[in-house]
Amino acid sequence: MANDWSRRRFLITSALASGGLFVANGGRAASGQKAPAIVPSEKMRPQIPYGAAVGDISNNSAIIWSKCDRPATMLVDYSLQENFQTPRSAILQPVALETSDYTARVDLTGLPSGHTIFYRVQFQDLAYPGIFSAPTTGRFRTPATDGSVLLAWGGDTAGQGWGINPRWGGMKIYDTIRRLDPDFFIHSGDLVYADGVIKSEVTLPDGSRWENITTPEKSKVAETLAEFRGNYIYNLLDENVRRFNAQVPQLVQWDDHEVTNNWYPGEMLLGDDRYTVKSANLLAARGRRAFLEYTPMRWNAIDPERIYRSFRYGPNLDIFMLDMRSYRGPNSPNRQPTASTETAFLGSEQIRWLKQQLQASRATWKIIASDMPLGLIVTDGQNFENLANGDGVPLGRELELADLLQFIQQSNIQNVVWLTADVHYAAAHYYNPANAQFTNFKPFWEFVAGPLNSGTYGSSKLDNTFGPEVRFNSLAGRQPTNNLPPSAGLQFFGTVNIDGTSKSMTVLLRNLEGKVLYQITLMPES
Repeated sequence: MANDWSRRRFLITSALASGGLFVANGGRAASGQKAPAIVPSEKMRPQIPYGAAVGDISNNSAIIWSKCDRPATMLVDYSLQENFQTPRSAILQPVALETSDYTARVDLTGLPSGHTIFYRVQFQDLAYPGIFSAPTTGRFRTPATDGSVLLAWGGDTAGQGWGINPRWGGMKIYDTIRRLDPDFFIHSGDLVYADGVIKSEVTLPDGSRWENITTPEKSKVAETLAEFRGNYIYNLLDENVRRFNAQVPQLVQWDDHEVTNNWYPGEMLLGDDRYTVKSANLLAARGRRAFLEYTPMRWNAIDPERIYRSFRYGPNLDIFMLDMRSYRGPNSPNRQPTASTETAFLGSEQIRWLKQQLQASRATWKIIASDMPLGLIVTDGQNFENLANGDGVPLGRELELADLLQFIQQSNIQNVVWLTADVHYAAAHYYNPANAQFTNFKPFWEFVAGPLNSGTYGSSKLDNTFGPEVRFNSLAGRQPTNNLPPSAGLQFFGTVNIDGTSKSMTVLLRNLEGKVLYQITLMPES
C-alpha cells in the first residue's frame, strides 16, 4: 500500500512538473462537493521555499523538518536506495498551518543502524487535496554498527552585522563542514542574532565593502513573533545552509542571541532604546516559539518547550544538550557565598536531570554540549554573564558547577568531555584539579569552537577556580581584534572522531577552510 501511495504521488507530481493542467482531486472535492475546474499547476502548487532539515538523530530515529508556503499536509517517505525503488511512507502526516508559520516535522522511527537513509518531503495542499508540491530530498546516516562516530560542532551564526554575502560565497563554513560529511552537527547556540541588525553594506577597514542580503525582519531588533521567525528564515536564504540542513543532522541548543544579548528571566530592558517591548520574558516566549518552530527538534512530550535533552548515538557516545539560559538567576556580581535561586545557572531541575542521565549512561564517552564555556570570564557590564567570576574559591554560579563536578567524581563517571562555543574563537582547555582552587573533581577537557559566520574579537580570560590550562587558542599571539568580518578568515569549528575499535576520541579544531589547527587524541578510562 505504501508503494502504491508513493507511486500515485509520483505520477501526480510528474504531471504537474511537466507544466500540464490538473483536475483537482479527480473532479471531486474532499467534502463531496463539486471541485474547482482545471487549475494552472504552477499557480496552485504548494512551494517548499527552504528545503528540508534533519535533526535530533539518535540510535534509530531522526526528525525531518520542512516549511510550506500555505496550509498543507507534510508527507515524508524514505528509502535505503537513492532512487526510492522501495520507499516507506512515514505514518505521521502533520499539518502545516499559520499557527506554526507553515512549518512541520515528522519523527522517523525504527530506522536500521549503519545505513544511509534517503528521504523525500512533499506537501499536499489542504485547499486542493489533489495538488502536491514538487519534492525536496535529503539524506543522512544512522549510527555505525561498530560504534565509530564523526561529529562536528560550533556556534554563532549571522552575528555582529555579518550576514549572507553572496559575492563572498555566503555562509561558506557550512559547506566546509558539509563536505566533511559528519554523522551529525551540534549547534552550540546563537543560531540567530535576533538582536542584531543586518545592513546592506558594511565598509571594511581596507575600504572594501561587505555586502549583505537584507530583509525587513533583519532591519531592527526582533520583538514580534514574525520578526523572530524572520531571523531563522534569513539564515535559510543561504544555499550553503540549505544544503547543509538537508544532509547533516543537527542537535541544536540556544544561548542568548536567540532572544537578546545576555538576557535572563525577569530582566527588564529599561535602558535599551531599541526595544519597545521591555520584558525579556515576553521576548523570550516569542523567541522560544520561533526557535522550536524553525529547528529540527523532537519536542518533549511532557514539556514541549523544553530545550535540554539527551541522545544516545551508538554504544560509544551519549550527548547531553544543556540550556544555560532559561533557568538562571539574574546576572549579578556573582560572588554569593551560598547557593540560592539567585546563583542558579542550569537550575536545580536540570541539574538533577543531568546527574541522573550521566549516572545512567553506559556509553564510553559522555559529551556535555554547553552553550557557554565553563572557565572563561564573560561580563555583562559590571555583572557576570557566565559561571566564571574571577580567581578564587567557588562563589555565586560557580557553586552549581562545583557541585556537579564533585558528583561526577564521587559517582566515578568516566570520560566526560565538554563541547561549547559563544566566545568567537577556538580553544582547548584542560581542567586540572592540581592547579585549581576547588579540587574535588576529575580532570576533564573542554573544547571551544566558533564563530560560524559572525564577528571575531579577542580572547577571553580564564579564572583559576577549576584550574583550566590553555592547551590551544586560535587567536594566540594576535592583537585584540574588533569585530573582524568572516572574510578575515577567523571562523572556526571542531570535529570529534570516535574510533569504533580502540574507542579513542580524536578532537580537531579547524578553520574556515577546514584546515586542522589543533589535534589531540584522548584514550578512554577503563
